[in-house]
Order: sequence, then structure tokens, then C-alpha cells
Amino acid sequence: MSFLLIAEQVLNGLQFGVMLFLMAAGLTLIFGVMGLINLAHGSLYMVGAFAAAAVAGATGSFLLALIAALAAAALAGAIVEMVVIRRLYAAPHLDQVLATFALILIFSEGTRFVFGSFPLFLDIPDALSGPVTLPGGIEYPLYRLSLIGAGLAVAAGLWFLTARTRIGIQIRAGENDREMIAALGVDISKLYTLVFALGAGLAGLAGALVGAIQSVQVGMGEPVLILAFVVIVIGGIGSIKGAFIGALLVGLTDTLGGVFLPELFKLFMAPDTATQTGSALASMAIYILMSLVLIWRPSGLFGVRL
Repeated sequence: MSFLLIAEQVLNGLQFGVMLFLMAAGLTLIFGVMGLINLAHGSLYMVGAFAAAAVAGATGSFLLALIAALAAAALAGAIVEMVVIRRLYAAPHLDQVLATFALILIFSEGTRFVFGSFPLFLDIPDALSGPVTLPGGIEYPLYRLSLIGAGLAVAAGLWFLTARTRIGIQIRAGENDREMIAALGVDISKLYTLVFALGAGLAGLAGALVGAIQSVQVGMGEPVLILAFVVIVIGGIGSIKGAFIGALLVGLTDTLGGVFLPELFKLFMAPDTATQTGSALASMAIYILMSLVLIWRPSGLFGVRL
């Protein structure tokens, strides 16, 4: 097996991982600060992708499409928080699950009503199309490499926001003792709306970025949502660092397992059997990884031990 193939698949895993981080970061903030199980987070990913596709189709500008995705998802998140989610903070988790599942149906059917049932397509901008040659002679798509860079830039910006700014201090304090920061004069309602909109905006941005390499369609957020939950369980609920490390682990495990496990089994199995067995095991690999992490550290890699 060639070095070039391994390097290419590692890059694919990193690209998948940093996109998962954009989803998981918002989800872990919302769960960590508000204690809310938000199944509708994947719908905000879808909103961002559709907003980007619509604006790109109307203007031809990929940059405007990204801005539109970020703004549309953040606005949708803020409205959902103020109209629906705000009434669920003190509710049991089952009520939160049922209400946010209903939001999935509302977003899906609303999107289908506006855009129709057929997929939309978001073109890669000309400046980022084509391959680039990396050290070692690796030919890799420039757009996918740009996704890795964009994800790392967002991760750095989110770390700076949470670790070095006043609002970040309030967010971290809200994770630990929301009653105390309310007593100190922080407007909890505004803080929650801001956190929810921030998480929604990150999901929408991820949807727009991925929409250029996949089709934009109704229901596209649900499979990614499941992986995002796996990420935050592995990384630790409420931890941005944990979400980042967990996302990279999930991205690499899923990508490398899907490519190399069938090849590994071909060493001692018939090709058809090896492909079937390896593919089945690869689809379970991230859940096996999650189980192993929980056995070793039930709170996640960077979660707070209770």
C-alpha cells in the first residue's frame, strides 16, 4: 500500500474531522452551558447549506454564500431559542428530545416547501478548484485542503473567544454555575440566545462548506448529527478542546477504517468476504472507539469527572 494513498486518506480524515468539529463545537456548548439535548442541531446545518446554495445561485459569489449560511443559521437558531427552546431549560430531557425532534420535522418540511424535494448543488469556487501538489508529491484537492485550514482557523477563533474574552468567561461560568452568574448581573436569557446562535452559526457554516462537495438536500443534517453526538461523548460534554480532539479521532477512524480494513482482511480472506467484513467493521469502528473511551474515562477525554 503506497505512502501517497495513506497520506491522502489521512488528509481526508482530517478534513472530515474538522467539519465534524464545527458541528460538535456548537452542540457541546449548547449542552454544556444550557444542559439541553438539541436534536435539531442537524437541521441548522441543513439551513446553512440551503442558504449558501440559494445565495450562490443568485449571486455567483461563494463568499456571500458562506456569509449567508452563517447568518441564516444563526438567525434561525436565535429565533428557535427564543420561541421554543427557552421553555425547555427546566423540562426533563425527554421533553427536550421530543420538542427538538418535532423541530427536525418542521425544518425538513419547511425546507422542502421552499426549495422542493430535489437536491441543490453548490459549486466549488474557481480559485479553490483543482489539485495542489504537497510535499512528497501528494496531489490533493485544493478545496478540501482549504476546508482543513478553515476548520483549524475557526477552532483557534473559538478557543480565543472562550478563553480570552469577557463573553467567553461568562460562557464558561455558565457551564459551572448559572445561578451564580445570574446573581452577579449577567443576563442569562441573552447569554443563552447568544450561545445557541453561535452554535447554530457554526453548524450552518459547516453545512455550506460541505455542501460544495456533497449535494444539498433535505435531511442531510441527521447523519452528521449522530456523529456529532459521538464526538462530544468521546471528547467530553462542554469541552471545546474535547470536541476538537474527538472530531479528529472520529474523522480519522471513519475514513481510514473504511479504506484500509477491507484491505487488511484481504490478507487472509477471500476478496468478496474481506470487503463485506471490513466494510461492516469500519461502519462500527467509531462506536467501538466511543465504547472504549467510555470504559476508560466515562466523562470523556476532557470532560469533568462527576
